[in-house]
Amino acid sequence: MVVMAPWAVWFMLVIHPFLRVWANMEGDALHTLRTNLNDPNNVLQSWDPTLVNPCTWFHVTCNNDNSVIRVELYSNNISGIVPTDLGNLTNLVSLDLYLNNFSGEIPDTLGKLTKLRFLRLNNNSLSGPIPQSLTNINALQVLDLSNNNLSGTVPSTGSFSLFTPISFANNPLLCGPGTTRACPGGPPLAPPPPFVPPTQLSSQGSSASSTGAIAGGVAAGAALLFAAPAIAFAWWRRRKPKSISLMYLLKKILKFTWVSSRDSHFGNYKSQPIISATRTSWGEVALARFTRAVLLMGL
Repeated sequence: MVVMAPWAVWFMLVIHPFLRVWANMEGDALHTLRTNLNDPNNVLQSWDPTLVNPCTWFHVTCNNDNSVIRVELYSNNISGIVPTDLGNLTNLVSLDLYLNNFSGEIPDTLGKLTKLRFLRLNNNSLSGPIPQSLTNINALQVLDLSNNNLSGTVPSTGSFSLFTPISFANNPLLCGPGTTRACPGGPPLAPPPPFVPPTQLSSQGSSASSTGAIAGGVAAGAALLFAAPAIAFAWWRRRKPKSISLMYLLKKILKFTWVSSRDSHFGNYKSQPIISATRTSWGEVALARFTRAVLLMGL
């Protein structure tokens, strides 16, 4: 005989019935959805109400706790109303019923789906107002109610403050924030920001770049214009002592060579004054010696 552990007995007696009830609640909600729909393509034929766990049904996804988190029935030509029992799928994260022929109003009970992040009911024939309870779903990230026949004022509080007119487009009877039509007796809508084509943005960017390049060139030219005289003056001051020294050397050379041009002892006693006169520069000494040699060759 198999003896069960105490915790296993406790699980079977307490927890397991609760899970069956929870699974039945979700299964009942989905079965109600099926019974309210016209399914010409038989995409819901696997939704067998005799099965306790709806996680085996097609188009239904569950988490590790066997709780329904996704219902995906988009683009199946399904028609009918959205049942209020869907509000019992409290762990639902994504509800996708778009691109079908659903009609009637959006059930107010969907506001109980506090974990819902994706609600896509677009491209149907839904009518009536948008339930205010949907604004309480703080987890809601994606909302698409476009291309329906919804009417009334678009809520602007709670999570709905994050959504743009794209979420409500092509509902001619909607008005207020999130639409392009002001409600009768309500405040006027703020004008939308002007549309700037991408080509204009790029031309503005290139124009700004060209203007910056021109300004930079002008600034560089002006700086060079003011710096050129200073550079020239510094170069002249640096070269000026050498020019004076060279002229002084030439005068000394001419003086000594003129006086002693016929003296045979020019190289013995006349060279000493020249070297002493040009002691400040070895280049000038070399030039003096070269000049003396040229003069001697010509004598």
